[in-house]
Amino acid sequence: MERDLIRPMGEEYQEYLRDESRSAGWAESISFPRTAEEVAAVLRRMSAQGTPVVFQGGRTGLAAGASPRGGHIMNLSRMDRVLGCRRQGEDFYFTLQPGLTLAALRKMIAGKSFQTQGWSAQSLEAYAAFCRAPEQFFTPDPTETSAALGGMASCNASGARSFYYGSVRRYISALQIVLADGDSLRLRRGERFAQGRQGLLTTEGGRQIAVPIPGYRMPAAKNASGYYAEDDMDLIDLFIGGDGTLGAITELEIRLVPLPSAVWGAALFFDQEEKALRCVRLLRGEGEQGRALNLRPAAVEFFNGDALRILRRQRQAGGVFAQIRPIPEQYETAIYAELHSETEEDAVARLLGLGRAMELAGGREQDSWVARSQAELDQMMFFRHAVPESVNMLIDRRKQKDPTITKLGTDMSAPDWALEEIKAVYRRDLEEQRLESAVWGHIGNNHLHVNILPRDAEDYRKGQALYGRWAQAVAQMGGAVSAEHGVGKLKAGFLRTMYGDQAVRQMRRLKKAFDPQFLLNRGNLFEPEENQ
Repeated sequence: MERDLIRPMGEEYQEYLRDESRSAGWAESISFPRTAEEVAAVLRRMSAQGTPVVFQGGRTGLAAGASPRGGHIMNLSRMDRVLGCRRQGEDFYFTLQPGLTLAALRKMIAGKSFQTQGWSAQSLEAYAAFCRAPEQFFTPDPTETSAALGGMASCNASGARSFYYGSVRRYISALQIVLADGDSLRLRRGERFAQGRQGLLTTEGGRQIAVPIPGYRMPAAKNASGYYAEDDMDLIDLFIGGDGTLGAITELEIRLVPLPSAVWGAALFFDQEEKALRCVRLLRGEGEQGRALNLRPAAVEFFNGDALRILRRQRQAGGVFAQIRPIPEQYETAIYAELHSETEEDAVARLLGLGRAMELAGGREQDSWVARSQAELDQMMFFRHAVPESVNMLIDRRKQKDPTITKLGTDMSAPDWALEEIKAVYRRDLEEQRLESAVWGHIGNNHLHVNILPRDAEDYRKGQALYGRWAQAVAQMGGAVSAEHGVGKLKAGFLRTMYGDQAVRQMRRLKKAFDPQFLLNRGNLFEPEENQ
């Protein structure tokens, strides 16, 4: 069976050699399995041959995690079925395959329109209850909704709403994992725990795996850098954020939460960045004034002056970006805050609180846009997503003149105390090197994306050097070198910067327990020479 599944690479498969990081690789063969059994069959063959395998889903990753470095590509995008439903108390859970996209899942949830063919009687009963229940939603919201759920689990994805709701880890309750040799594991949250930093798992084939959990301390910041590691941890968490290095996720069960009755958004504009940062701390409930406001936003996003200037240029250029509302020149910074409330009265009170926060930070309440309806929220989301889209378009134009350059985008997070400090480091270094940039991101979690926009190869070299310098600065502050995109191949070297040489050796021992030949997603998490 696996011979029919495995196809030699040809021209028709060239697109699968790259992901959204713009990094291109090479491979000898490719497969598109539809079931866990087909995944296992292919992996058994690859393991017997010693052929490395890279897993792919929607290929929306920004860390080259799905870009191959030889060997075999296993693309899981055709594993896109929802397999069942479960109800526990007032919570609803859905079991699905890893290739299902976030956009497709959202459409099914909103329309209560799941394909239930082949579901058990118990699943159908739970689904009937789901259809009668108040509206639900899946909270993780990465920018690219064509992301596959398996990929989201593999990099512990999050998005803007992670400030209130947390990352995807919190909403994954069970996994099926197919290992490098074709054996498999089924893990349910709350059932398999480590003893200190040692764990033990039994595969469906009866093999016992001793699990050496790395001894490093996790950062006090939003984090998707390397394996999750804590004393007495739930062992399911090793695979969430593991960059696909321990096995292929072939099933996952996710938990939904009730959709708030009122979802409102507001863009808050300031003439000085310092005022915006003060407002952020108030929105987050810090200090006596912040605690008194008690705003509890679901998301707090940041856009610096360079990002706003890019939007102004794009709007003037016309096309789809012409629908962006005019952004007055005096605005140097914008904050987007999203409010989730159970009643309209509460939403109004918190919206007034946003205006009060602006005034306390030195801004003016009238310098804001408010979205109360779905149409207004859609327009606000277009504004939010227009920045990264505009930057990607700019870089694509520059690549036509110099194919060697790409966008350099950071994914680092700092502890709460270090927000102003790390922002000052970014600003100083960019000015010293005279590099063009745009900064935006999930500032509620001190998670800013600094996008360096090289004009030529020299700019690109300078930007790469800054990236390494910033990784050291963030690590020294106790932050994370990757907050939501995973490590992939592009940031593998930064794990040493963050955790140290001994920790990387411990991570390699953990990987070896599940994948002795280091065949799966070779190059992810570890520098290439570490995989030989």
